[in-house]
Amino acid sequence: MARTEGDSWDLASSVGATATLVAAGRAVASRDERGLIDDPFAAPLVRAVGIEFFTKLVDGELDLATIDPSSVAVMQARIDEMALRTRFFDDYFVESTGNGIRQAVILASGLDSRAYRLPWPDGTVVYEIDQPAVIEFKTTTLAGIGAEPTAQRRTVAIDLREDWPAALLAAGFDESAPTAWCAEGLLIYLPPEAQDLLFDNVNRLSAPGSTVATEYVPGLKTFDAEKARESTASMREHGLELDMPSLIYHGERNNVMDYLTALGWQMTGVPRPDLFARHDVPLPELPDADDPLGEIVYVSGTLPRP
Repeated sequence: MARTEGDSWDLASSVGATATLVAAGRAVASRDERGLIDDPFAAPLVRAVGIEFFTKLVDGELDLATIDPSSVAVMQARIDEMALRTRFFDDYFVESTGNGIRQAVILASGLDSRAYRLPWPDGTVVYEIDQPAVIEFKTTTLAGIGAEPTAQRRTVAIDLREDWPAALLAAGFDESAPTAWCAEGLLIYLPPEAQDLLFDNVNRLSAPGSTVATEYVPGLKTFDAEKARESTASMREHGLELDMPSLIYHGERNNVMDYLTALGWQMTGVPRPDLFARHDVPLPELPDADDPLGEIVYVSGTLPRP
């Protein structure tokens, strides 16, 4: 189903199901002997959502090779991508807090469990922003398995299309203190103008010394939705009814690095091949060389102090 203004979802449908997809990737990647990431909460969260495809995936009960051998390479490539993406943002938070930042904001937090698993320094406050149903589900599920945050976790239950800055401030956010902002896996689900507004708000709420991390996907300009559907046909044969191309806003949009640079941030980008090389992970050769996510750039930056 295509996106509409004011649409809503839970973790088993529409954009919400992509959070479950990401968590499933983290769960599988956490079993990898290379040890790129360790997310012990991903699998329990995926099982609690209850999408059969993802549950079988995290439990090792899904054998794609029995139907489409080419799906194995694609799935492994996606899992490697998820592991490295997760590691990029994990390292970003560790570095930011290592430099003295004690306030973090995770935008569209979904099933992100960083507030429970990263080694946050004493006194760190982590704000998680997402829709009320998503926040409630994750909080209740993790409490049910005895998980406890490793930082002071404050939830902000609001849709990012609403006045989330006001809700964040009401939750105790200190706009005079440096903040580590994270917008992981979010921008492709925002219209171009909403992306700009998001970073206008981040900039307005950021004290000097703040940091930000996100991604930029140049390939969205020429994204072919029908071709993308064809590449995931085998997943639908396994029962996964998730039409990813209909959830993405493609076409022209501002380069987030340029946009934030114009606002005074000092930005750095790590292209996908460089991130794979950084961790000695072979860059996969996928059947579809036109995959727009293949051009992804992982972005981070700092708002300089005077």
